[in-house]
Amino acid sequence: MTARRILMAEAALVGGALLVLLVKEWPGMMREMRIWRMAGSGPR
Repeated sequence: MTARRILMAEAALVGGALLVLLVKEWPGMMREMRIWRMAGSGPR
């Protein structure tokens, strides 16, 4: 395999891992945003 193909494979692996992490953490992030809004200190 060439260095370029190895780099592409690593990028795909890291991207996939980040996507899985985002999907797994999404409900918690939505809950935190709702709490911030209720507290009145959220981003505007």
